[in-house]
Amino acid sequence: MNLSELNNEFSLEVANNNLHIKAGKGDIPVIEVENTHASATISLQGAHVLSWIPKGEEEVIWLSDDAGFAPGKSVRGGVPICWPWFGAHETNNNFPAHGFARTTEWQIISTEALADGTTRISFTTKPTPETESMWSADTSVQYQLTIGKKLELELITHNNSDQPINISQALHTYFNVGDIGKVYLHGLDETEYLDKTDNFNRKRQHGHITINEEVDRIYLNTASDCVLEDKALCRNIVIIKCGSHSTVVWNPGKEVADKMGDLGEDGYTKMLCVESSNAAEDTVTIEPGKVHQLWVQYEVQKI
Repeated sequence: MNLSELNNEFSLEVANNNLHIKAGKGDIPVIEVENTHASATISLQGAHVLSWIPKGEEEVIWLSDDAGFAPGKSVRGGVPICWPWFGAHETNNNFPAHGFARTTEWQIISTEALADGTTRISFTTKPTPETESMWSADTSVQYQLTIGKKLELELITHNNSDQPINISQALHTYFNVGDIGKVYLHGLDETEYLDKTDNFNRKRQHGHITINEEVDRIYLNTASDCVLEDKALCRNIVIIKCGSHSTVVWNPGKEVADKMGDLGEDGYTKMLCVESSNAAEDTVTIEPGKVHQLWVQYEVQKI
């Protein structure tokens, strides 16, 4: 569909709940939402949340000033969908890291202005010859966003085949913070993790997490909620999840960030990734005819 057709079918114009679709950077279509509780921007490529701002709050989702926008290319920041694998592919290094969902064009299924003033958008994606060459399993996937004072994200994987399938996945959220040196992440005390900066050695967290160097960790066997305490912005971001048994925490630190080229000047000081995931040892097996739901909710609380 072109933009006019998309807007004819899916735009919303009701009291205090508006949704329109326009050309974004790189001419990639984006959905813009403005309702009673919040505003948001979502790219149709990757169904990628680029912004979520509750009324009266600072931006919650970090997007690099140097993020590139081009067909088939991942975007630095926002909420990339890592699916149907997380990290490098197990057997083929030529396949894209974190799967293909984040660079695939998603289709809108429906848009709704809900009675409580929130906005709900449902997406799906269809196999292409390229994606089928990387992922032959008979699966379908839906993604549902509910945008309001809270942001809810739900990724639903259907196994349509007669064989079990195994997936790994993450909602790779980049959170906007005031100063990474004044951030404390709570909820993972005494949880074992794999330290990717130290050859994936297994370690145990003691106390809350602070960031003063490169951090790249997969916290294992944890369904715990997390709280990102941001002293500089005087707020907590509360992260509640379901259907996720690992949490990835990532900040590249200065040395790695300087080599990346798309984090923006000192961008690493303004972001922290806290990813609700099923990764490493915590992959998901979906039986024939069954579904798996990965659900996450974010809420901002003043401190």
